[in-house]
Amino acid sequence: MASNEQASSGEREHFGSRLGFILISAGCAIGLGNVWRFPYIVGQYGGAAFVLLITFFLIVFVLPILVMEFAVGRASQKSIARAYDVLEPKGRKWHRFKWVGLAGNYILLMFYVVITGWMLAFMVFSLQGAFNGIDTGGANEIYQALLANPVESAAYAIITVLIGVLVSAGGVQKGVERITKGMMAALFVAMILLCIRSLTLPGAAEGINFYLMPDFSKIFASSTDFTNAVLAAMGQAFFMVSVGQGGMMIFGSYIGKERKLTGEAINVTLLDLLVAIMAGLIVFPACSAFGVSPDSGPGLVFITLPAVFTQMPGGQFWGALFFLFLSFAALSTVIAVFENIVAFSMDEWGTPRRKACLINGLILAVLCLPCVLGFNIWSGFQVPGIGNIQSLEDFLVSNTILPLGSLFLLLFCVTKRGWGWKAFLAEADAGKGINFPKWTRVYMTYVLPILIAIVLISGYVPIVANWIGLG
Repeated sequence: MASNEQASSGEREHFGSRLGFILISAGCAIGLGNVWRFPYIVGQYGGAAFVLLITFFLIVFVLPILVMEFAVGRASQKSIARAYDVLEPKGRKWHRFKWVGLAGNYILLMFYVVITGWMLAFMVFSLQGAFNGIDTGGANEIYQALLANPVESAAYAIITVLIGVLVSAGGVQKGVERITKGMMAALFVAMILLCIRSLTLPGAAEGINFYLMPDFSKIFASSTDFTNAVLAAMGQAFFMVSVGQGGMMIFGSYIGKERKLTGEAINVTLLDLLVAIMAGLIVFPACSAFGVSPDSGPGLVFITLPAVFTQMPGGQFWGALFFLFLSFAALSTVIAVFENIVAFSMDEWGTPRRKACLINGLILAVLCLPCVLGFNIWSGFQVPGIGNIQSLEDFLVSNTILPLGSLFLLLFCVTKRGWGWKAFLAEADAGKGINFPKWTRVYMTYVLPILIAIVLISGYVPIVANWIGLG
């Protein structure tokens, strides 16, 4: 059995089961992109038709990168800290990107633990009955009061960090795998209950139709609408799976060669999409039943839905269950990304696991404070065209490091100056299962890099336009 003893003796830790690998990889992908961002962005772009567009880009855009990230991790048996060092041709400098990957993981958690902390806080508020009998105005007051209180917000963020530290300190099997499997099981049970409750509400039919019956008129209303929808769908697909900064590479290094990686990546992507779709089945029927607009934006989860749940029979229970589900989804990502940071320390500097957990936990506890303070004491700090500290951190990860890292990984796997197409295919196709399609080489080499570059550039266009006065 893999354990801390294995790690200390130099032997690579591994997952105890294939199911553990799939659930933990999916847990890394499943998070705010599925349960917070997915419902409101689908609401903004017209419902079912946009869901189909996201699904299309998950398949042709994100899935191949996910296979590559697994392959690099499994072939090197290292995290992003040493994976490029092991696989790159002699004299090449691909390994320098690892510092960008490490920065991306840290910046992601700097705001992610804060938002996860809010979800934990709202679960506590729901259990205490704080939302009973209130409308959206009352829910907004509770939300704003939490953001305005740096001590309370920081406390929940640090609790989130502590959870990540304790789980990762237990090792791959006894900590990360065991806890994440339990959380994912509880997540699906909570979602199923919430879906049943939401779908059976009087007046839910309109929301179900909006979400499940495609209407392409909004997407194709004009060329501008179509372009915006396509770019938003591509960006959402990236955000949902979070490939490109090494988060999946570490889990590839923890698995054996019994199964081909294309099938494993499909399983992870399908689970990721399933959670997002189930989140929509919770949100949209409930919004329809209580006359709430589904395009309420980022405040949908923290402002609109608490007021919706309080109107249901047993609303205190359903509200607490909803935020428990959100917390588990977000915590699964926190644990997975923190494990990647810990593995970086272990691979790069030979730091023992528990020491790496303690050091990186303390660093993260300090680095999350600017995000907390950005909503109160430091609220005056604003980046033109981007926003406050949390928005800046989110932009750096979602619009820069994820697409840049994916482009870097893709070129590493398809060019002779990198690991190379043949080496990638050999690793991806080792074991039983689905082969990676060889006929996609032209697409992977010439088309996909352009699509990723478009996502990278499109994120900066409105920012630059704002800076030069065209926005």
